[in-house]
Amino acid sequence: MKIVVCVKRVPDTTTQVKVGPDGTSLDAAGVTFANNPYDEYAVEEALKIKEKTGPGEVIVISVGPAEAAQILRNFLAMGADRAILLKETAPGRDNFGVASALAGEIKGLAPDIVLCGKQAVDDDGAQVGAIVARLLGMPVVNTVTKIELAAGKAVAHREIEGGHEVVEVSLPAAFTAQKGLNEPRFPSLKGIMAAKKKPFEEKPAPAAEPRLTVIKMEPPAKRPAGRILGKGVEAIPALVKALHDEAKVI
Repeated sequence: MKIVVCVKRVPDTTTQVKVGPDGTSLDAAGVTFANNPYDEYAVEEALKIKEKTGPGEVIVISVGPAEAAQILRNFLAMGADRAILLKETAPGRDNFGVASALAGEIKGLAPDIVLCGKQAVDDDGAQVGAIVARLLGMPVVNTVTKIELAAGKAVAHREIEGGHEVVEVSLPAAFTAQKGLNEPRFPSLKGIMAAKKKPFEEKPAPAAEPRLTVIKMEPPAKRPAGRILGKGVEAIPALVKALHDEAKVI
């Protein structure tokens, strides 16, 4: 079984980001980048499926700058078989542009399954996986927490508001991974060493006309300093008044 996993290089969730001088992008200076956390669930699921189904191939693919090679090598160290980096020289490609580049490359690979993280933690778009599936003409099940395979079909479980949904689709199909799908493994020393010898292909990302334009980015307004309204039960009237007149929550 051939499985393709779409992954992304994102700012580490603990790093401080700033708006760049152009006012429409983030300043990458001093930013630590890492694997997109939801992509780790997707790669782990691909590896588990391969281990269960026998001979096959897990391919990780990304659209990004040359520096994105490192996250692909991280996933090769986890156990993926080969990697493809679609290099872009200018940042700011929108979700459709990313998805169209991925779909164009994936089409030639003819996978049985395409996996993505449910969203990237930098823009929280949650669009790329669904768009890739649409462009490939595949059914897609989003935010899955369990995947079962049998006889050319897949049964996917997903949490929805107020309940649990079970969806059956025919392969080939695409899925986006939610937290709880599995517990991603850590790369072993053997895996890290083996990753250096695994196939790694780099090629230019195809040009794409943007469908979304960022007009302006700005940091959120600073929170006002807190204040003490009083102590003990004597402060209750002042607190209620503040919640009613200022916060307007009661």
